[in-house]
Amino acid sequence: MNELQLSKRLQTVVSFIPKGSVLADIGSDHAYLPCYAYLHGYITKAIAGEVADGPFRSAKQQVEKCGLSRVISVRKGDGLQVVAPNEVNCVTIAGMGGTLISNILEAGKGKLTAVKRLILQPNVGAHIVRRWLLENEWELIDERILEEDGQIYEVLVAERGNPYRPYTQLHVELLLGPFLLKERNDVFEKKWALEMKHWRDVIEQLKHAKTEEAMKKKQQFVETLHMVEEALNR
Repeated sequence: MNELQLSKRLQTVVSFIPKGSVLADIGSDHAYLPCYAYLHGYITKAIAGEVADGPFRSAKQQVEKCGLSRVISVRKGDGLQVVAPNEVNCVTIAGMGGTLISNILEAGKGKLTAVKRLILQPNVGAHIVRRWLLENEWELIDERILEEDGQIYEVLVAERGNPYRPYTQLHVELLLGPFLLKERNDVFEKKWALEMKHWRDVIEQLKHAKTEEAMKKKQQFVETLHMVEEALNR
C-alpha cells in the first residue's frame, strides 16, 4: 500500500470524499489516504492528524516524499485538536474501534461546525458510531461492508440532516446497519453468521450460570440473538 495504491478498505473511504473537499484525516498513520486523495483529485488540501510520534514522523516523510507539503499539513495532536474551527469540510477517521471514533467526535464536536461530511471506518463497534451520529444530528446517508485479508470492515458516511431518516426498525438497524441490512451482500451474511455463532457459543457456556451477573449476560445475548435472527429472516 502507498499513495498510489490504497488498500480496498481505504479506497472505499476515499470514494466517498466529495470532489474539491478540504479534508481532515484523523489518525492518518502514513498519510497515504490524504496523499492519494489529493493526487486523484478528490481534495484541494488536507490536514493529516496523528497523536503518536512514530506515525506522525512517517506521515511527514510521506507527504514530503510526494512533494505535497504545501497542500497537506501534518499535525501532531489528539483527535480533532489538530483542526481549527471552520478549517475543513470533510473528516475521515479510519482503522480504529467504534468507541474511540465516537470519543474523538464527541471531544471535537466544536470543530465540526463547517464539516459537511463524515466518513468513518470502525474496525469493530460500528453500532457505537451509528448511535453517536443519531444522538448528534448526523444522518447516515450510506454504508459499505467489505472483506480484506480475512478482516471484515464497515464504512459509514454521514451528513447533517434527519438522523432518524434511514431507520425503520431502530434498535436492530443500529446494530446491523440500515443500508447494509437492505443490501445484504455476502460479506454482511458472513459477518452475522459468525456473530450469531459466537453468541450461541456464549449462551451455551452460560447455560448453567448461577450468578445474577452471568444470568443477566446470558439473557442479553439471547435477546440480541433473537432480534438479529428475526431481522435476517424477514
